[in-house]
Amino acid sequence: MKQFLWFGGFVYGKYSNGYSLIMDISICIVNLNSIKQLDKCLKSLKSGILPLSYEVIVVDNFSKDGSQNFIRKNFSNVRLITNLRNQGYTSEINKAMKIGVGRYKLILNPDSRLMPQSIVTLVSFMKKTDGVGIVGPLVLNEDGSFQWSCRRGVARPLAVFSYFLGIAKLFPGNEIFTGYHLNHLNIRDINEVSGVSGSCMLIDQKLIDEIGYFDEKYFAYQEDSDYCLRAINSGWKVYYNPEAVVIHKGGHGGSNSVPFKSTFEWHRSYMIYYFKHFSKDYGIFFNIMYSVIMIGKLIISEIFLLVRR
Repeated sequence: MKQFLWFGGFVYGKYSNGYSLIMDISICIVNLNSIKQLDKCLKSLKSGILPLSYEVIVVDNFSKDGSQNFIRKNFSNVRLITNLRNQGYTSEINKAMKIGVGRYKLILNPDSRLMPQSIVTLVSFMKKTDGVGIVGPLVLNEDGSFQWSCRRGVARPLAVFSYFLGIAKLFPGNEIFTGYHLNHLNIRDINEVSGVSGSCMLIDQKLIDEIGYFDEKYFAYQEDSDYCLRAINSGWKVYYNPEAVVIHKGGHGGSNSVPFKSTFEWHRSYMIYYFKHFSKDYGIFFNIMYSVIMIGKLIISEIFLLVRR
């Protein structure tokens, strides 16, 4: 069945476990030219979530790799929203979240794969821990190495520049320099943090009801960090729980199919995040310097991409 939703969008399929007045989890995914990774992602859901009830909502950003027909043919249980152009990540993940009826919203990248009982573990942790609005798992690369971006501190300038310049790696035990990826913390310990990765993050609907959705000023990138900081500022807690494990093939969720746009939006997102949350704490000269550095880095990154082509 095809159901018209809004201009440029349609829904296909049905709830994965049938209609229920009480749905545990709404899985929200935005896809762009990630057919191979999306296939693996969707096939991993049952082992990571059952026996919890769930629905799957995929927003496709005008993929040209056959993703839409592939989902209709092979995953009829998925609610598919199709766009007539690439509308970015943040507005589209919000669409999926607003449609979802689950008690919890699972934000998941199409190049992520759930390990057995991973989401069951996160839901259980959230239920038994007071004040938790967001929790993220231990995220591994495909080779089994730790993906540092799955837990974060507050991305103030010192933390960001220490990360960019590699200082955090040189002094992994020094909290002064490891504020971005929290290198000083044991990756096997549960910790309250300032942010988790949007590659896989579980959000309590009560938090959404209180602070709303992701800020759509971000086309893509840093919307997860922004949301976590907003949650903390509203009195909620954000946790990293390594007892749940997810595999994430970073860079294969669609951004690699539009590299110049992705690079621009990545740098733009850092600028938005900084000026929204921190610029008032620094003087005008530092703010100008920060802008010049980020714009310079953007130009160098785009030139590097052009040379590589």
